[in-house]
Amino acid sequence: MVDDGARASGSRRGVFDSDDYDTDNGSDGSLGSSDCKGSDASFDVFSKIIIGVCVMEKKALSPPMTEILNRLRSFGEFEIINFGDKVILEEPVEEWPVCDCLIAFYSSGFPLQKAEAYARLRKPFLVNELEPQHLLHDRRKVYSRLEEYGITIPNYALVNREFPNQELEYFSEEEDYIEVNGKRIFKPFVEKPVNGDNHSVMIYYPSAAGGGMKELFRKIGNRSSEFHPEIRRVRREGSYIYEEFMPTGGTDVKVYTVGPEYAHAEARKSPVVDGVVLRSPDGKEIRYPVLLTPAEKQMAREVCVSFGQAVCGFDLLRSQGRSYVCDVNGWSFVKNSYKYYDDAACVLRTMFLEAKAPHLSKIPPCLSWSEPRPLELPRQGSSVMSGTFGQSEELRCVIAVLRHGDRTPKQKVKMKVTQDRLLNLMLKYNGGRPRAEAKLKSAVQLQDLLDATRMLVPRARSGKESDSEAEDLEHAEKLRHVKAVLEEGGHFSGIYRKVQLKPQKWQEATDGEEERPTEALMVLKYGGVLTHAGRKQAEELGRSFRNTMYPGEGTGLLRLHSTYRHDLKIYSSDEGRVQMSSAAFAKGLLDLEGPLTPILVSLVSKDSPMLDGLDTASIEMEEAKAKLYEIMMAGQSCCECTNEPWMVDGAGLPPNALELMKEMVHLTKKITAQVKLLCKAEEERLADGLNEEIPPYDQARALGKTNMDVDRISAGLPCGSEGFLLMYARWKKLERDIYNERKERYDISKVPDVYDSSKYDLLHNAHLKLDGLEDLYTVAKALADGVIPNEYGINPKHKLKIGSKICRRLLGKILIDLRNTREEAISVAELKNEEVKINPDSVGPPKGKHEEDNKSQKSSVKSDSRRSSLTSEKSNTDDHDDKETQYRLDPKYANVKTPERHVRTRLYFTSESHIHSLINVLRYCHLDDSLEGEPPLVSTEALEEIFETKELDYLTHVVLRLYENTEVALESPRRFRIEIMFSCGAALSPLEASPRFRDHTLPVLSPSTLQEEGAFLSLNRLEKMIRAFAMPAEDFPPATTPQGFSGLFVKGGKFMAARSNFPPKCLHFKR
Repeated sequence: MVDDGARASGSRRGVFDSDDYDTDNGSDGSLGSSDCKGSDASFDVFSKIIIGVCVMEKKALSPPMTEILNRLRSFGEFEIINFGDKVILEEPVEEWPVCDCLIAFYSSGFPLQKAEAYARLRKPFLVNELEPQHLLHDRRKVYSRLEEYGITIPNYALVNREFPNQELEYFSEEEDYIEVNGKRIFKPFVEKPVNGDNHSVMIYYPSAAGGGMKELFRKIGNRSSEFHPEIRRVRREGSYIYEEFMPTGGTDVKVYTVGPEYAHAEARKSPVVDGVVLRSPDGKEIRYPVLLTPAEKQMAREVCVSFGQAVCGFDLLRSQGRSYVCDVNGWSFVKNSYKYYDDAACVLRTMFLEAKAPHLSKIPPCLSWSEPRPLELPRQGSSVMSGTFGQSEELRCVIAVLRHGDRTPKQKVKMKVTQDRLLNLMLKYNGGRPRAEAKLKSAVQLQDLLDATRMLVPRARSGKESDSEAEDLEHAEKLRHVKAVLEEGGHFSGIYRKVQLKPQKWQEATDGEEERPTEALMVLKYGGVLTHAGRKQAEELGRSFRNTMYPGEGTGLLRLHSTYRHDLKIYSSDEGRVQMSSAAFAKGLLDLEGPLTPILVSLVSKDSPMLDGLDTASIEMEEAKAKLYEIMMAGQSCCECTNEPWMVDGAGLPPNALELMKEMVHLTKKITAQVKLLCKAEEERLADGLNEEIPPYDQARALGKTNMDVDRISAGLPCGSEGFLLMYARWKKLERDIYNERKERYDISKVPDVYDSSKYDLLHNAHLKLDGLEDLYTVAKALADGVIPNEYGINPKHKLKIGSKICRRLLGKILIDLRNTREEAISVAELKNEEVKINPDSVGPPKGKHEEDNKSQKSSVKSDSRRSSLTSEKSNTDDHDDKETQYRLDPKYANVKTPERHVRTRLYFTSESHIHSLINVLRYCHLDDSLEGEPPLVSTEALEEIFETKELDYLTHVVLRLYENTEVALESPRRFRIEIMFSCGAALSPLEASPRFRDHTLPVLSPSTLQEEGAFLSLNRLEKMIRAFAMPAEDFPPATTPQGFSGLFVKGGKFMAARSNFPPKCLHFKR
């Protein structure tokens, strides 16, 4: 066991953080007065060491500096002389006070070169070397020094200009990236001035996330950043560093060193999220101390050594399992931490004594206070986050799978093109390959297509409609349709529309001429945009989620999150509406402000393989649709008189489905005819120049809005960005697709589209008063309630087969999340049990560092042996996830009652297909042959409820909550309990919900449990029931190797003795 005196004297090896360093001799958190006689007796013989404080008065008199200097005085070994501004600025260095040790660092107005001259003249021991401080003013030199010492930094490129707006051959800028000397940095990226004193830092966002720029700046009131959606091009006024944006989950870490072997770290809300500074009631920014990993401790030491700055602050980015240094600030002290002030004073004392009186450095420090110590705030905590099985149950994990919010109807236009303008455009963007398709998504590409389309659209519509010209007329209408879509919304963004050009016919190659396409299929996909109502729904659900899913936490999830005890990760599919839904939800969940784009880029990770696509089950789904068509056309009546009506083929189909299909076709034609008249009237107004006062719709500025556009609605226009031309095209296509008059065949796959459009217009365009729309909605809903669920399987076993194929990867990830949580909780419990065995009464002096390490290593061995015995071993992805969750609150410095509490949240935003698939697996998994005889996971009442619900509307969500019963043995299957909850989202009829006329927004229904009251579902049983349908952990692709970290309290880091030239027991810089 290492006592406090030995700890302060530096007789240790390795780098440690503030949690390792303990100056407490008593149990009250203050320094005791015992064992001080040796120190007092020594100074009867030896004179005091003189410490000169050569800094600007503003810094010298700051609260942290004052606290630490007062502690140094209290040791009785030092005399402290504050030079003062007058001496520093006006007097020659020869007249400056003579000192043994010098504290000197640059701040605004400080004459650094003058201080260097003084150091050369008097040769005092320097806490911070002076010459390297010049490096800190130039970010280029900072990054160069960091690279020289092998310290990990973000990927970056440097642009140097000799004068403003200088054109550089090696620099170019495109829509979504810049290129510097052939190296591309893609958006989002960070732009930093090379001047280290210029804090105007910009972040540029990709068009796929909505574009725009966020400016970061020094805190002004409660703001630290501002978002500018209209700015998309980088600055050219000077020289800049461009570096990849590192997603950190909305948290920044600031590290403070005091000597190369002491580091204290604090986490704060990142300014890149919403720019709002979190402050305590007394106005101070809220920060919470966190533990450093061994690799981060080594980085702290190397930063300290490489810049010759014993007292130094730097910014650390934790991203995707790795840590990066992104800025070095020089002299920095922690604010408002008396424990830190004690530690810093003891480390500085050791430095000074090692330099000037090494024979005294091993004497334990004595710090006796002459005035009462300020009282720290009482530690805040909360009651146990208990579940329904007693106060000993604590919430450990929340996993939710959610559908996106309300959107506009999805649309598609297909047309054959033979015009050279369009064929040349295809060759331009497919690399000149005549048989390759081109995908146009960026603003530049879509602008090129719009320019070409404008040239090809006939200037006037022909009045002739003979059969010979019918095809040309249809082609011209489609071109007009494409032009209208591309012009919609005020600006291009890749998350709203995309175009494919697929070559279909070619002119064969001849002598001297290459093969060339002569015809291509153009497919334009658009729509499906998250509406203002969808953004509002998602944000409100996030707020509700925060307040209801985390029971007993007092101030709710926010305190857990801000105190680094909440491990949050949000995943989204590639669809724009899903991404924006996740960002809006995060905004409500974490009580954020401002636009969605910065929130999306900072907090949401895209995982298309896990949350997109139906390809894996396309054959089975086609089989289901074919069988469903037979049932409907045969007029078969599905027997639902049994106790389990969901077990029959085609369950949920209305008995008069064929008659309803005929009625739907009739009503669709009626709506289309009315919209055509509105479209024609709008064209006439435009031709007469009467529509100039109607405000245009700007999709860019609508990204973060949660209110409808009142001006457009009052002007009689459709809601959102859709004009009457596009509205007519939408209904005309439905009329054409739903029934083929020549073949006399219905297309039941279009039933969901008709229902989608009728519900959308009933909710958002009721002001247009379309006759028959309510009737169409009623008919379409009756059909959709039968068709949509059966598209994912004609009976329960078929649904289970399709569901397991679609969400196999998602189910595998959910199991990984739950297993990780269990392993982490057990590891923490074992550490606590070991601590109780070592120290049953939790009384006495703090444990030594080596003892703590041994304890951690023993626990780690136990954990490893237990893990190897589990049914399914963890994969690389699992290990990577564990790595990220090891970032923890520092319990010794945190003003938190329960620092060991840790809750994991995983949010998965996806589309309707994955929601249906997940629900089907959960309710029918027991029907698999391998689980014969097993009771279902959900109750009979829940099966009935889901069957009767039928529609899984916008923001439908499934929630799994994992509880740990801390009073049950670790090995018991009842230690961990699962609760499954389900909400059908905004599944209300617009005909019955009054808010539709006010803000077009339907409320999201609260979730209910899928288990019987009092039923106990263990984690082991959940794993057993769904393991067969989930991707095995070992099949997940390997993650990038993160830096090593083997436990919560593991000692880390080897010394860089060759570089630092430090004696084994020396804490100061050797000069």
